[in-house]
Amino acid sequence: MSYAYLQCIEESCRLRQDPKRDAYHCVACGGLLEVKYDFDPFDPEELRETWHRRRLSGEPIDRSGVWRFRELIPFVDPATRIISLSEGSTPLVGTRRAGYWAGPVHLTIKHQGNNPTGSFKDLGMTACITRASSRNVRMVACASTGNTSSSMAAYAARAGIKALLFVPYRQISAAKLAQALDFGAIVVEVGDTFDQAFRLLREIAPELGLYLVNSVNPFRIEGQKTIVAEMMEQRAWRPPDYIVVPGGNLGNASAVGKGLQELLELGFIEKIPRVVVVQAAGANPFYQMISSGLPDLIPVEDPNTQATAIRIGRPANWKKARRVLEWTGGLSESVTDEEIFEAKRVLAEDGVGCEPASAATIAGVRKLCRAGKIERHADVVAVLTGNQLKDTDYIMRHRSASEENRQRWCVEPNLDALRRALDQALGVPV
Repeated sequence: MSYAYLQCIEESCRLRQDPKRDAYHCVACGGLLEVKYDFDPFDPEELRETWHRRRLSGEPIDRSGVWRFRELIPFVDPATRIISLSEGSTPLVGTRRAGYWAGPVHLTIKHQGNNPTGSFKDLGMTACITRASSRNVRMVACASTGNTSSSMAAYAARAGIKALLFVPYRQISAAKLAQALDFGAIVVEVGDTFDQAFRLLREIAPELGLYLVNSVNPFRIEGQKTIVAEMMEQRAWRPPDYIVVPGGNLGNASAVGKGLQELLELGFIEKIPRVVVVQAAGANPFYQMISSGLPDLIPVEDPNTQATAIRIGRPANWKKARRVLEWTGGLSESVTDEEIFEAKRVLAEDGVGCEPASAATIAGVRKLCRAGKIERHADVVAVLTGNQLKDTDYIMRHRSASEENRQRWCVEPNLDALRRALDQALGVPV
């Protein structure tokens, strides 16, 4: 039977720690923790066939794109109740216009906006809330710019656990806030930024006995890493040249790197894609550290971008993410809000909708291609992290007056007026 344990990520420490502890940091040095495994030996080909067969199963656990790969996340007892909403199993979508615009590259989209609550957070939350439920936790909590909040609220409701949410005051989209409220979360608006809200939550959590589900919780990363197994299966286990993710709190990059490393060590893949992290220019401390060769991250104290999902100035997982870029020979890029909007528009022309932070990946690919850092016609998988409907206010704000006049028509309720309007709108008589 595979065995799970916690280990400090700091090279100078690497202390093993009891997996039964609800801990987020090393007891010796304060470093971040990760879940490690002593895996049972198995035949990769047999396990590939098992995972494929499960896709045809009617069992709830097999319908999950996370728990279908449960041999990779053996941190729960087999008798544990799995808290799932059939997350994962998201599509790989080919593109034409966006790929040519960005590179040209062979661009495929892994669209995490198709998850139950509309974002990639569901992959980590099913694992994290399952862990909390097995520990008889009474209340889970997070600080969030939106997607974590709605995901936590949904999975907590599924598990029958109370959910407490800290969000920066008036800095979360109405759609994401509505989701959290609809699932019954208690919402506290505090501070002007995610970083302020997260700091206050971490300070009060021990006093209230809260179980944190932000990505400092190592079990969140375990669920999120399964995106790589699903992606490789969809590609017949042929890795791409690059995997591109947006960078906020950097749990995504950390999870992708961990998933790749384990698949390589276990014999499922033979090549490692280069991981690319793209940040918004107004909230890009990780990019600044990587591009400047600095040994440590310097936080951005007042992050500013309309891509609210990545408006984070002090990413908690920066050390894990930097380790991933070093191991994969990865890259980091920074893009402006204008570049993000243009990428979002081009994706929409391909029929692919996403929230602004997701479009940062495509904008980053374009910028790196033009700098010669990603080669033309490279095989690129871009992860879109959130659904188009997560921030509809953004769409309406960015529509120009000319676009509005071409696409929206107010018509008197009679046939002659309708004909005149359609004549102008369609350019042909009706």
